[in-house]
Parts: sequence; C-alpha cells; structure tokens
Amino acid sequence: MDLGLSNKTALVCAASKGLGRACAEALAAEGVRLVITARGADTLEETAHYLRSHFGAEVTTVAGDITTEAGRAQALAVCQSAFGMPDILINNAGGPKPGDFRDWGRAEWQAAVEANMFTPIELIKACTPTMMTRQWGRVVNITSSAVKAPIPELGLSNGARSGLTGFVAGVARQLAEHGITINNLLPGLFYTDRLKNNFAFLSDKTGKTHAEIFAAKSAANPSKRLGNPAEFGAVCAFMCSTQAAYLNGQNILLDGGNYPGTF
Repeated sequence: MDLGLSNKTALVCAASKGLGRACAEALAAEGVRLVITARGADTLEETAHYLRSHFGAEVTTVAGDITTEAGRAQALAVCQSAFGMPDILINNAGGPKPGDFRDWGRAEWQAAVEANMFTPIELIKACTPTMMTRQWGRVVNITSSAVKAPIPELGLSNGARSGLTGFVAGVARQLAEHGITINNLLPGLFYTDRLKNNFAFLSDKTGKTHAEIFAAKSAANPSKRLGNPAEFGAVCAFMCSTQAAYLNGQNILLDGGNYPGTF
C-alpha cells in the first residue's frame, strides 16, 4: 500500500534507537524526508547513515535534548532550514525511571511533566500553524500502555502521559477541520533498551534474572511474546498516511492484546 507520504517532511524525536528509530525507518521507507533528534550524537549519526543507505532517505540530524526549550528551538530551526516546517510530527521522549512513589519529590515530577507532557505540547503548538496553512498534518505522540492500565513502578510516566492524553483529546478536535490529525500510539512491551532498563529495575527488586523476567513477561502476553519495534513503526507510519485522514483524537493501543478491557 502506498501511504501517500512521498516527499512529506517528518520531525521524529528521540529517533536514534528503540521505538523512535522504528518510526523513522517506517517513514523513510515511504519516501519521507526526515529530521531526527536524540541526545547521543554518535548513535544518531549511525541511525542517519542506516536510513540513508537502506532507504535512500533525505535525513538531517539534530543532536540535543528535545525536552529542553533550547533543544526544541534547535530542532525546529534545523527542520525549517533543511526542508521547511514538518508535515508530520512524531513526539517521543524517554520515560522517567521506575521507582517507588514515596521517593519522588517535586524535582522528579517536574522533570517527568517537562519531558512527557510539556515538550510534546510545545512542539504541537510550534508545528500545527504551518499544518493549518497547508490544510494537512499528522501528529503521533508515543505514550504508553500505562495510560490505559497504570504500571505501579512507572507512576511518574503514568501521571505525565495521562496529562498529555487529556490535552490531545481536546486539541485534536479543534484542528480536525484543517486536515490535521493528532493521535496517541500506546506501546505495550516492546523489546527495546528502555524495557531492558525496566527489567533491570525489576531484577534488583525481585532477585529474578533478566532471562526469568523476559520469559515471564512473554508468557503473560496473549501472543506469548514481546513486540518487535518494526511492528510499532509500521503502525505509526499508517497513522500518518493519507488513508488515515479520518483517524483522529484516538489512543491506539499496541500491546499484543495484553490489556484485558473491552474498551
């Protein structure tokens, strides 16, 4: 299926590895011009090289922290200079570390909200005016399955991402008449570095090995496995497609059927 994205421009945040990279790869395969960001310059350049060599993609990199005002300004300026303001915005940032809510103070909460709520809101504010002018735009926010089924040790993420979800529920309806869709993509357990770090936390907490935790988490999922990031990227690309123009203001849960609810 041709997703109708050739020569569109996408800003993909935290795209050097994990789910952000998977989204960048899927968009590159559709002929999208990419501006990718990450804090680690070396890994980011390696990803850019892969995207260019495997997909022939036009890729510009921005090494910096997208969760800071300076990092956001830099990413937007580079995108504007290279290709113009983006047609597609993929909001993504590493989630807060797991822990016990009794140990979190104001500083931890502020950092979580800055990264996982305020940053995507600011980028939506910056990018959607041009999308309105063009009467076409796509925003996909990578959040978490914890928005629907909170995970106790990820309380900082539960709270901050739920705040973003509430904001999107309103603004998506405001911008729909301008050909803009804003949706959230909620990953379950995908085998990324982030998940490996969470497994390390659980290992320290329970005394179980990484292999034991991996096996237990896989067995607990109806699919009897963890997700492949490429599967996530493919869904993200479809959500950005011309065919998905009537998909708006939704929370798309991608978890192998792990969430047990009807709604």
